[in-house]
Amino acid sequence: MYKLSPSDFAYLWEECKLCYYLKVKHGIYQPSMPMPGVFGAINTRLQGTLIGKDLRTLSKVLPEGIVETQEGWVESVPVPGTSVFIKGKYDLLARRPDGSYLLIDLKISQPHEDKIAKYRTQLGAYNFALANPARGRSVKVSGSGLLILYPDAVSFKDGKAVLDFPPTWLELPQGEDGFLSLVKEVDKLLVGPMPDEGKECRWCQYRHVGEKLAHEKQEGVQLDIPF
Repeated sequence: MYKLSPSDFAYLWEECKLCYYLKVKHGIYQPSMPMPGVFGAINTRLQGTLIGKDLRTLSKVLPEGIVETQEGWVESVPVPGTSVFIKGKYDLLARRPDGSYLLIDLKISQPHEDKIAKYRTQLGAYNFALANPARGRSVKVSGSGLLILYPDAVSFKDGKAVLDFPPTWLELPQGEDGFLSLVKEVDKLLVGPMPDEGKECRWCQYRHVGEKLAHEKQEGVQLDIPF
């Protein structure tokens, strides 16, 4: 069985099938620069402030629901007809008046509509894991969306700089069709032969340049590094 991380669907899967294959099947990760700690601090404090709050009391643009859970880990049963399961950490769960839950992904970024398509499968994966947990009780998710916060103004008050983060809510379509279709495509990739490199993948380009530098004599030759 192969573990799939929902956060990889929006980026790594789209960027390079070979790098995705190497990570999931062989545990070989792309090198990466750590995200500046300030972003993690802002994200954690924003999420923590929401716990116990009704979203509608914070902003009229948000759906109704009381935030109950922050940064929860989920692990699913195997996805039917595949050799994969889902494991990852969602951002927030809010209980709706009817007892069902709203799955929320918090983003600190520009609020563009194209993010609906980009993150739909990621939230679909969390939704599947909550409804089909490997252990414990299932959670009924009746809606999901992106809570996007991006600073657009700053003021100074009582010796402090105060950033204004107006919220934007982007509702995501419900249903497992898109998620299941993608997972079957991922499963086919993992059980098949090693895929080709991504033509635009900088890490694949970097790897080849490194091989030339390490194994070939480049006497007086200036390499044209493609990035």
